Amino acid sequence: MSSSDTLSTIPRIISVDDHVVEPPHLWESRLPARFRDKGPRIKILPRGVPTLKDGVWVEEPGDSDEMAAWWHYEDHRYQLRLMIACPGLPPEQVKPIGVTFEDIAPGCWKPEARIADMELNHVEASLCFPNYPRFCGQLFAERKDMELSKLCVEAYNDWMVEEWCGDSEGRLIPLCIVPLWDAELAAAEIRRNAARGVKAVAFSELPAWLGLPSIHTDYWDPFIRACEETGTVICMHIGSGTKTVSTADEAPTIMSSNLIALNSVSSLLDWIFSGKLEKFPNLKLLYAECQIGWIPYFVERADDTWITHQWAQNEFRLPKPPSEYYKKNIFSCFFKDTVGVDLIERVGLDNVMFETDYPHQDGTFPHTKKIAGELFGHLPQDQVNKIARENAIRLFELDL
Repeated sequence: MSSSDTLSTIPRIISVDDHVVEPPHLWESRLPARFRDKGPRIKILPRGVPTLKDGVWVEEPGDSDEMAAWWHYEDHRYQLRLMIACPGLPPEQVKPIGVTFEDIAPGCWKPEARIADMELNHVEASLCFPNYPRFCGQLFAERKDMELSKLCVEAYNDWMVEEWCGDSEGRLIPLCIVPLWDAELAAAEIRRNAARGVKAVAFSELPAWLGLPSIHTDYWDPFIRACEETGTVICMHIGSGTKTVSTADEAPTIMSSNLIALNSVSSLLDWIFSGKLEKFPNLKLLYAECQIGWIPYFVERADDTWITHQWAQNEFRLPKPPSEYYKKNIFSCFFKDTVGVDLIERVGLDNVMFETDYPHQDGTFPHTKKIAGELFGHLPQDQVNKIARENAIRLFELDL
């Protein structure tokens, strides 16, 4: 507790990691007519049993009497699953089963219902990552018809700006995706969306894990330059490298849930030691849903190796210690991390934000105010305000 032994007031939260379930009409209503029967579209078919293979859920309709909403797009099949759209559901009731849109909370996919749930949840504004295209839109980079893929990316962004966020009066913060298969196209899409006020883009924490060039090459420089010049924050959700770390083929899937923060650890060190934050000094990065307690150790370790392992830096040596790039360029968010709060000064009070992870079951809905108070309400009021909202307002240049 603070010296006064009282809790600070928790102001209305700005959550920088939530999720949207794309509505069934998104692509059919926005793609050119010649692509509407080829692009993503919903069919109601029997539930299938999803199988996790190399970090990716693989599934096909089954022979169940229970129905699910299935996305169809080229050879890709994906059923809407309860586990990603069940805000507030007790853990024992959560199952990876297929459901229809009528089975999930309207706030998952209807903006007016989302605002109502935000009111209930003490949340003023929300940044939402994709669901069906996966956390950075990598689905579209994996398909065959790249003309259609580009149109799907543009349709998603148009829907995000015009429909999901359009009438929210700034409470739903737009987050765009880009054509990951072409850095020049990605740069053009950043500029197209920045012109209408978008300040955030979803990107892979580890693009090499998607079979794309790593950030240690110059491949991504046009995209990175466009983000820096437009003030667009590169937002990397945990698991956006598609793969997850596991110890053995036989290890249970819960192992990946415990080790997944290693994706963000690897990405943070990638960005620092790539030299991109020296080359693009005004670039901003956000790590989502990775929690924060691990950060002080790995930043300290990076500083130590920068000093003592100069033999390993023959090809490129950063002119400044890694911790300086971290403090200036890198931000993270959390929603369940008492260790990180205990280390908040070392994590960086200006580098941390809060999230609710709505509508995922393990998020904070509908108890966000209470949970935030328990996690960091003992801190001084000015620190609480930074974590709850002020850092997010500054990072995304929000008019709130």
